[in-house]
Amino acid sequence: MNDRDLQLWTEFLAGDKDALGFLAARHYRTLLHYGNKFGVDQFVVEDCIQDLFLELWQNRKRIRATPSVKFYLLKSLRNNIFQYMRYQKRFPQMEEKMWETSFPDHVTIESSLIENEVVREQIKQLQLQMESLPKREREALYLRYYENMTVAEISEIMLVNPQSVSNFLQKALRKIRHKWIAVILPFLFFIK
Repeated sequence: MNDRDLQLWTEFLAGDKDALGFLAARHYRTLLHYGNKFGVDQFVVEDCIQDLFLELWQNRKRIRATPSVKFYLLKSLRNNIFQYMRYQKRFPQMEEKMWETSFPDHVTIESSLIENEVVREQIKQLQLQMESLPKREREALYLRYYENMTVAEISEIMLVNPQSVSNFLQKALRKIRHKWIAVILPFLFFIK
């Protein structure tokens, strides 16, 4: 996937509009899912994605090669959304929304009905725990474990140093583990 992305990126930089279209199609769902995490209206996220690809096309002569197209697109989308949010603060028409935590739509469990119910309850409890985390910790967890970004990539996307990203991840995981033990034990006894 990465090799194909890099090939399309090179073709796009050479002026191939279709290559940019293929990149947009390949990454649209990932960008939409990530953009929706910022709590702005989905139409705003869709507009920011459209603006992103329009800006890429308009600025293609100034853009350089990148080792990770996905990273470049996620970082650019984040910047576009934050630019929109800053604009809204200057002209307040919407309230500021917080980072939203939800699991991807593709979570599937193939087991008995009781196990399904237990897993649903565990997911609900985990979501509640994630929602209690500070916004930056949630974002770092999302980028690391849902988008498989490295600490270095996350630090560039979030505009913090790599040590801060590691701290966000460690603190978040420590909090979740601590709370998770109290939540999971009753369910383990229920299954047995």
